[in-house]
Amino acid sequence: MIYLSILCFVAGLVLVILGADWLTKGASALARRFNISELVIGLTIVALGTSLPELVISVGSAISGNSGIALGNVIGSNIFNGMLILGVAALITPIKFNPRMLSREIPFNLLASVVVLLLSGSMLVGGAPGEQITRYGGLLLLCFLAVFIRYTFSIPAGDEAEEEGERMSVGKIILFIIAGLAALIFGGKVFVAGATDLARILGLSEAVIGITVVSAGSSLPELAVSVNAARKGNVGIALGNVLGSNILNIFFILGCSATISPIALDGFSSMDYFVLVASSLLIYIVSRFGGKAVINRFEGALLVAGYVAYTTYLIMRA
Repeated sequence: MIYLSILCFVAGLVLVILGADWLTKGASALARRFNISELVIGLTIVALGTSLPELVISVGSAISGNSGIALGNVIGSNIFNGMLILGVAALITPIKFNPRMLSREIPFNLLASVVVLLLSGSMLVGGAPGEQITRYGGLLLLCFLAVFIRYTFSIPAGDEAEEEGERMSVGKIILFIIAGLAALIFGGKVFVAGATDLARILGLSEAVIGITVVSAGSSLPELAVSVNAARKGNVGIALGNVLGSNILNIFFILGCSATISPIALDGFSSMDYFVLVASSLLIYIVSRFGGKAVINRFEGALLVAGYVAYTTYLIMRA
């Protein structure tokens, strides 16, 4: 039985990653045809495309009643993005922040983490501390999402060349989008089923499996995009992809999941929320008070080491 669970886990993961890639390509080409700026595409289309695995897995888990995987996937993905992905990207080439990110995306990223911390203590949703993120909490997160989207689309379009959109035909764009959606939906269902079975077979809680294996697997698109961008010297894309994905993971994905089904907080410790906020706060501090607004290779190594230490702690805790 364990072999079937592993097969479902791997097959679902492959389909989810392929689906995210296809949908991102199609959506990006479609957006360029409507003369949307590169910045808006990066904050919405690319970030959402690479976050779609988390969306499918978390919402699928919420629908099936596995709320531990839904919340663990979001928390784990954001920690993975903010520590491992940025750390690896910085090891390849130092990550320099631009002025616009210093005043907008980075504060949004920190705000999202703090809101999750507050919701986890039921300070904003009522009820006994630590019980669940209710549907009201989910709706609150979606309200924050609306503010973020309003800000994003207020950014004026640039004069970038629309080469990619012009090269791709409308039929090919539609094919990429439909194939990507199909792979994401089917792959997400298979992935959640395999991950849930493995968690039960191995005696791990849904919280731990969600924060580690599921979140790392669903964050592979972000890792691939950011590392590839860093290798080509496009550090803005590497950083923008991580920040945009983190913001959407909390405001959109967690918001949708909690609105569909209240998310129980059993199995999560204060350390999980502390590391989530600490990873966002570290990015904010380095960008604001580092004197150079750069994540250098040494700091990148510290981020990677921090992620390894946290993952080791989770396994030992389990």
